[in-house]
Amino acid sequence: MYKLLLIEDDQRLATLVKEYLNAYEFTITIVERGDLALQAFQKLQPNIVILDLMLPGLDGMIVCRQIRNISTAPILILTAREDEFDEVSGLEQGADDYVNKPIQPRILLARLRALLRRTKTTPDIHNTDENITFGQLTISEKNRQVIWKNNIVDLGNTEYKLLLILVESAGKVLSRDDLLKQMRGIEFDGLDRSIDNNISRLRRRFDDENSEKIKTVWGEGYLFNPLAWE
Repeated sequence: MYKLLLIEDDQRLATLVKEYLNAYEFTITIVERGDLALQAFQKLQPNIVILDLMLPGLDGMIVCRQIRNISTAPILILTAREDEFDEVSGLEQGADDYVNKPIQPRILLARLRALLRRTKTTPDIHNTDENITFGQLTISEKNRQVIWKNNIVDLGNTEYKLLLILVESAGKVLSRDDLLKQMRGIEFDGLDRSIDNNISRLRRRFDDENSEKIKTVWGEGYLFNPLAWE
């Protein structure tokens, strides 16, 4: 059984979600206020979180950032907000998926399972003292620190996660579908540009104007070039 923390102030919706997911592999704890969410998270130590954005006490974006600062547990934002800016902001704050209400229960279940599968298959980057080094790039997985040319690079959670995925497959082409599945547990729909946008941000962070460090392989995807970081 997976422990799921549902942070949702709509009591009717929370009850419906709880009743549905309890029939599967989840035990549900409900919190109705944003200012009580972090304390509940620390006490429960859930495997996964469903988070509304419009909460009394504290905005869901802040709650998302608070949880991400202390845990790598998957966070699925479930909200009535349909603004594209909110979706981008939520993912940048550390959410792993963003879903608009209403959603069919079976689809919610499938997304939760996909996030948990991804979490299981991704190496635990917090349980090693070893660094990853390519030329002048060093990633301290234990401290979540990225150093480039002796300077610390302050990456957002999404950028850091994407960089790790690329680095762990150095020399191998990863498609947008590969990257989205590992990042968010979803498939590429042909329209999602979030991977491209974050690749562009990483290139700017690492002086990669010519796309030599993170190469574009046309028609296939992206490749972390281990020889270009000197």
